[in-house]
Amino acid sequence: MSKVGIDAMAFYVPNLYVSMDDLAAARGIEAEKLKRGLGLQKMALPDVGEDAATFAANALLNLIQQNAIDPSTIGRVYLGTESAVDGSKPTATYAVEIVENHLADTYGSRSFKNCDILDMTFACVGGVDAMHNSVDWVKQDPSRKAVVIASDLSKYELNSTGEYTQGAGAVAVLIAHEPSIISFGNAWGVGSKSEGDFFKPRRYFEKSDLLKSVLAELNLDHSDEAVSQFIEASNSSFWKDPSERIEIFKEEPVFDGQFSNACYEERITEALAHFNSQDATNFLESWDHLIFHLPYAFHGRRIIFNNWLNWVKGSDALSELETEIGSASETDAKDWNKRAYKSQLYKNFVVQKIAAGELASSEIGNMYTASIFMSLLSLLANALSTNQDITGETIGFIAYGSGSKSKVFEGTIESGWKSKIKPINLFETLKTRDAIDVETYEQLHGFKVSTPVATNKKISLDYIETEPTNYGLRRYSIK
Repeated sequence: MSKVGIDAMAFYVPNLYVSMDDLAAARGIEAEKLKRGLGLQKMALPDVGEDAATFAANALLNLIQQNAIDPSTIGRVYLGTESAVDGSKPTATYAVEIVENHLADTYGSRSFKNCDILDMTFACVGGVDAMHNSVDWVKQDPSRKAVVIASDLSKYELNSTGEYTQGAGAVAVLIAHEPSIISFGNAWGVGSKSEGDFFKPRRYFEKSDLLKSVLAELNLDHSDEAVSQFIEASNSSFWKDPSERIEIFKEEPVFDGQFSNACYEERITEALAHFNSQDATNFLESWDHLIFHLPYAFHGRRIIFNNWLNWVKGSDALSELETEIGSASETDAKDWNKRAYKSQLYKNFVVQKIAAGELASSEIGNMYTASIFMSLLSLLANALSTNQDITGETIGFIAYGSGSKSKVFEGTIESGWKSKIKPINLFETLKTRDAIDVETYEQLHGFKVSTPVATNKKISLDYIETEPTNYGLRRYSIK
């Protein structure tokens, strides 16, 4: 059976960012705690007119153009996202439509006509779910190719504990036989449990209660009778809507950071064990690199520590660790674990196997579904820029999505990776973005800006339909 994996990659990150120095100063936070403690340098921000559909379309277009891919050879485009722009129509359809129209002169009208298009959602693991499904589909026929896109906007309330981890963007990958970049193994470890560590609920407000509060703030009559008379007399489509309940969706999640970290660690521990039951693996020795879903740049090195310690305890490396920090049997367990985390042995593990995958995250922030793919791209781009030959090395992937689920899988770096990564120019592109100040960021965050800040976007929202039969349908264009 031939190998199946990633044959090409591309990405898109918004052109705007806020530096962590500026945000920390505005919030009264010590910048070094965010930079050295969490690995945060910048956070990417969407401009006016940018969303998960435009990110995905830009990444898809870059993938096709950089690799001269004929869209008619792609059998499916699966999108992982938790930032969908519609509750029914897949965000992937918007992205494909934009690209298809743009490529019509080159590949003809409706070049994706026979393509299976789908969204998959499971918080931050949805992109990996889309890839897992697509890998299995591609394996069934040597002629099959699939594109998987992970596209998301990470947005938190202003002044919240999650605010400084925000980010945005998309990564697109081509799944094919005999891949140039990485081939995947057959084992996929899974750990699942329904949890409420992070979610985006449907929020409801009673219309009458909302109107009462407005009238009360204006010191006007807010009795039940006054409210009924106001609604009856109003010509506003908002107040005349027959439903008594107003439903609101917000990108900002409800979350519990510490609980989410605990869920992340529990699920990946379960998934690692499940993977090991299918393919017995010495994780400490067999995996040359570890790639994670990164809510912030240094999250992977923190979340894997207890598993690393268990791996060490079951290996010859334990004696090396005890030589450095003392015997576990002679020291308080909590104190010994702290010493182990700060040990040179663990620092070397992080530098050798994790740090390269953190570099892009430091410059972008949390990309939700796309963060694990960006971590892979970061590793590969760094190896290219530092002249490392990593062909044949094994990568362990540790994915997580709140709600909660982890998937663990592995891949082998193939000989063509350099030629496919070189044109992407990851770090070079990240250096060309535009910094904005915190005031402008807050204006964008609150939808108080109506015109784009940057001038070099490829794809953006043009307008939203207002006619009854198309009300709310989004229309995009390339400018």
